[in-house]
Amino acid sequence: MSLPKGLAEDVSKNLVMVARLIDEDPEGAYAYSKIALRLASRVAAVREAAGFAAYANQKYSEALAEFRAARRMTGSVDLWPVMADCERGLGRPEKALEMAGAAEVHKLDKAGQVEMRLVAAGARRDMDQLDAAIVTLQSPELASNTVQPWTARLRYAYADALLAAGREGEAREWFAKAVESDKDGSTDASDRLAEMDGVEFVDAFVEDEDEDESDTEIDAETEVDDEVEPQDDVSVVDELDDEDEDDDIEDEDDDEVEAAAETEKDVVKEDVLLKEEDDDKN
Repeated sequence: MSLPKGLAEDVSKNLVMVARLIDEDPEGAYAYSKIALRLASRVAAVREAAGFAAYANQKYSEALAEFRAARRMTGSVDLWPVMADCERGLGRPEKALEMAGAAEVHKLDKAGQVEMRLVAAGARRDMDQLDAAIVTLQSPELASNTVQPWTARLRYAYADALLAAGREGEAREWFAKAVESDKDGSTDASDRLAEMDGVEFVDAFVEDEDEDESDTEIDAETEVDDEVEPQDDVSVVDELDDEDEDDDIEDEDDDEVEAAAETEKDVVKEDVLLKEEDDDKN
């Protein structure tokens, strides 16, 4: 479907944001996919992107509807495995297994067929059929020594199924093989292998944070102590000021006593003079 130039550019920008955010920020990708849908819901690429955004947010019913719409528009079977996995997400593993046996699977390329095998094995595990899940994953692609884009995920799924079935020795071997083929870190096979070997990793970054927090606490205590000392000094100054005030009050009291004594002396002198004048008159 052809879109006007301005509209096509807006749709393209939103699809780019969906692709950019879908791994790190699925909710953000979902929001952009909704905008693209409002702008061009009849474009197959938009419906497909909206499906993957919904799938990343575990909105399986919505994702399945978008994938079906995209498939009707294009006639392609490429979305068949992820559509089957949506059926698993909706609690319908039997439906996923039915799709795994459909004629559409034979039209998939090698990567699509491997993906379908992974979905089918997952459906078996959903139904507690561990042995069947292990058998489903046993394939020429699993046994091949050639590393393909799907090799790490296939080996990882096989190791995980073996471990779930209690076959720890074989599981460890296949986790190790998954690590060898996982060049881009698409799985946590190395962590699972280390866990089986009893290796514990210490997060140095967390330790540094703890040390920084301890240093901060010590610095805070030092600051508090520094703040207390000046307060003590102020108290001493206040006490000295109080003592000076007391001394001033005492000095004032002494001055008042001396002034009263002088006044009393003057009064006595006046009385003596008056008495002498009276005697002279008589």
